[in-house]
Formats: sequence, C-alpha cells, structure tokens
Amino acid sequence: MTGKRRERLRAELEREAKVEARRLTASHGIDGLSLSAVARAVGVTPPALYRYFDGKKGLALAVYEDVTAEFVAVVAEAVRQEDQEDLAACLYSATRAAFDWSVAHPAEFDLLTGAGYARLAASVEAMDSVFLRELGGLYASLFERVLKEKGFDYPADDELAPDLARQLAAYRRLMRSPELPLGVTFVMISCWRQIYGLTCMAVYGHLATAFDDCLPLFDRMLDELLGRLGLTRTPGQR
Repeated sequence: MTGKRRERLRAELEREAKVEARRLTASHGIDGLSLSAVARAVGVTPPALYRYFDGKKGLALAVYEDVTAEFVAVVAEAVRQEDQEDLAACLYSATRAAFDWSVAHPAEFDLLTGAGYARLAASVEAMDSVFLRELGGLYASLFERVLKEKGFDYPADDELAPDLARQLAAYRRLMRSPELPLGVTFVMISCWRQIYGLTCMAVYGHLATAFDDCLPLFDRMLDELLGRLGLTRTPGQR
C-alpha cells in the first residue's frame, strides 16, 4: 500500500468515525456516545480508534468542534444572504437561523451550550472558545456597525459594578473585540440572555402545552430587542 493511499484510507476512516459519533450524539446525547459503537459501525476495533481520537473524550471533542463549525457557518450564511445595509434584517436573520438550527438539533444544542457542554468541558484540560469567539465576534461586528451608523443607549463604564465590568471585559476579550465599549458588551449579553432563554424553552419543550409554536414569541422578542438598538424590522420579514 502506498503512503498516499494509506493516508487517504486513514482520513476516510476518521471522517466515517466522526459521522457516526455525530449520529450517536444526535440520537442519544453526549452520554450515548460510545467508542465501541463507533468502532463497530466503521468496521474496526475500539483500540484502533485510539490512533485517531483520545477515547470517547476525543470523539466527543471532535463532534463538538464539527458541530460548532456547522452552527457558526449556518448563522454567518444567514447574514450573508441579507442586504448588508439592512442591519435589522442581518440581526434578525442571524438569530432566527440560530434558533431554527437549535430546535432542529436539540442534542447538538445541548452539546454546544447546555449540560452536555458542561460535562465535556469538565473532562478536558481546556476547551477552545471558538463558539464564543466566532459567534460572539459575528454579533459584535454587527453591534459595532449599529453603534457607528445608528447609535443607541448603553451604560457608561462607571455605571457598571466593578465585578460585572471585569467579567464583561473578559467576555469582550474572548470575542476578540477589544474596541467594543463595555456597555455595548453588556447590551449584547443582555440580549443573548433573552434569546438563550427562549431557545431553551423551545428546544426542551418547556411550557409546550401552552406554547406549541414559539415563533410568535420569538418574533415579538426580536422586535423588542431590535427596538432597543433603534432598529425596526420589515413586517413579515424572516
């Protein structure tokens, strides 16, 4: 077997293993991910997978990285599809894409931002902050544009408690947006707090007996958040 063919086969096996690991995670959550099940599905022994992954932890981390990349790409593409001069449309579409993807992928959402993430993070020495950096950075750039082009009210630095300001500075640093005022960072995290809460409500079926369709509530919430930034969405826009 030539070196190139061996490399190609190794790459194919690694890809198949990650596909199967993603399937198991989507079906059973991160706790349902099994090294032996993945090995069986791709036709190798469990020890053979250790050449590619650090056990179940390594497989889970690979799934996390792939899911993160997919999620961020979906949100970024939603923004690219909009008129870049229409900041309300860009912000709405980004958030709607994140919401729709999360509802369609509940186990992956849990791995990215829920209890699955906490369990994975506890099992590895360090988790790359790519999700926060890429998604947060995307929103930070949009908020910076709104601030520059439209302007909106936000707390001054001396209006923020010292402990809150410290944490906002850390959040801003992780997003790699050092020029973003701390008060604007506070507005961003305040918006995310509401978006995340409603997304969890939809993903996990909280209050489903009353709210069998969360989109009307989502649209009302986004219109209120956009209004906080001095933006108005075109009626019926999605």
